Amino acid sequence: MDLLKDKVKPLFFRYLAAAFGSALTSSIYSVVDMAMVGQYQGPDGTAALAVVAPVWNIIYSFGLLAGIGGSVLFSTLRGSGKTRHEDENEYFTTALGLSVVFAALWWIVIAFFDVPMLRLFGASDALLPLAQDYVLPIKFVVPFFLFNQMLAAFLRNDGNPGLATAGVLAGGIFNIFGDYFFVFTCDMGIFGAGLATAIGAAITFFVMLTHFFSRKCTLRLVRPKRVLLQIQQIIVTGFSTFFIDVAMGILTMLFNRQIMRYIGADGLSVYGIIVNVSTIVQCCAYSIGQAAQPIISRNLGAKEWTRIRQTLRYALYAVAGFSLFWTVLTLAAPNGIVRVFMTPTESVLAVAPPIIRSYCISFLLLPLNIFSTYYFQALMKPGAAMVVSVARGLVISGALIYALPALFAPEALWFAMPITELIVAVFVVWRMVRYTRALGKAPSTS
Repeated sequence: MDLLKDKVKPLFFRYLAAAFGSALTSSIYSVVDMAMVGQYQGPDGTAALAVVAPVWNIIYSFGLLAGIGGSVLFSTLRGSGKTRHEDENEYFTTALGLSVVFAALWWIVIAFFDVPMLRLFGASDALLPLAQDYVLPIKFVVPFFLFNQMLAAFLRNDGNPGLATAGVLAGGIFNIFGDYFFVFTCDMGIFGAGLATAIGAAITFFVMLTHFFSRKCTLRLVRPKRVLLQIQQIIVTGFSTFFIDVAMGILTMLFNRQIMRYIGADGLSVYGIIVNVSTIVQCCAYSIGQAAQPIISRNLGAKEWTRIRQTLRYALYAVAGFSLFWTVLTLAAPNGIVRVFMTPTESVLAVAPPIIRSYCISFLLLPLNIFSTYYFQALMKPGAAMVVSVARGLVISGALIYALPALFAPEALWFAMPITELIVAVFVVWRMVRYTRALGKAPSTS
């Protein structure tokens, strides 16, 4: 695949197919875990996995920080045609070093400080033992989850998106069958779900590692000449994507606490389902951004402005399709979704429809807002990407999570994300139009 010469439409959709398979299958880990645990242990198991959810967001976010930040710079340099491969690979080497540091730090936190961490994320006395059982096997493979995110980003930018997808598929497929085998056949319950997830992550890592033994691999370890500057560039470029995931973990923690304060355990079990559905929707948005980013970054370096606009058009078609599909599905069949994830009680079935319908209106604009961060990053506009990530991931959403139930009624909590996405979308459309019109003209100063 030639990112500078192949027709944009088939190129984009080929990348989208690979990125969609990779992103969607990665969400299978949490989705299948919750479905199996919810069927085995009921609403308490679902609520316990809602407590664990921020752990995944944090681990993935640091992998994306190094992977997306480094691969955008890697691909833009390659597209410019003005550098040797060794110059591009300085960013790969630096990103890999950052990933090692991040993995070591989070390995220590999760291995030795799991109880205070889970308490912080909203675990009650009843839910803490279940959450600990799930996390126990995860402790042994924490680095794999982080490295998988970093490697997938570089494989896509090194012309091998299919292998990234194959790796995630291999791990995800094992996780599906492993969950059933360990949870039900071996009667391990929630611990078995964690074990299947841990093994699946290891499988994904080793499959993607085979890229470095293929002839098409151009990634090399080289000695970076300006390590501190490159670290700064990677962090600035990748921060918005990083913050999307880490903020989801923060928001889950805030929601968990507010739900337990105002609504109770039934509300938390329903929110656990929403977290998983929202993760799938976000993965759809990630796939669009991950498909568009290598094409846009390479063509930005080559100053192929028309190809960038064409890529944006097809990406927005995909955004609209995913937005409509997930909004209609969640509004039409809320209790059907509940039954997929747990064996519900009557009280859960009573409260679930209004909760799911209120919250999931946000899916109309969520894919657009998340895709915009990839688009702004690919255009080397990290400031705009950062505004979107911080506003929707913490500032506006966090304020609404606390303000709405206090000022109105407990049920108003569920409208925090729809209002957030609407406010952020106004900024996104404004900046997207401005930057796209400016392509090929004098560079913007903001």
